[in-house]
Amino acid sequence: MLGQRVREERLKLNLTQAKLAEDIDVSDGYMGQIERGERNLALDTLVRLANRLGVSVDYLLKDSVHSSDDNILQQFRQLTDNKSSQHKQMAIDVIRTIFAHLDK
Repeated sequence: MLGQRVREERLKLNLTQAKLAEDIDVSDGYMGQIERGERNLALDTLVRLANRLGVSVDYLLKDSVHSSDDNILQQFRQLTDNKSSQHKQMAIDVIRTIFAHLDK
């Protein structure tokens, strides 16, 4: 999916693989491998690519990164760190309300 999104955005900008590769300082061959999903990107390369294409890293990675339940719980813990018990309870109440609405 990442490679497909890169290709779609590159074509919207009427860029060749070679030009995009040059702009983000990678080889033509590497760019082709990225688009075909054959290579992973270093974070700095991913950021340069997103910036050049004018899209967010989130957009490029959408559907490429899968969260496990443990990861989701860890994110919630990070959000609620240093919060009062009252604020934590309010967050839980909001989540309950959202889930009740979604279950309808």
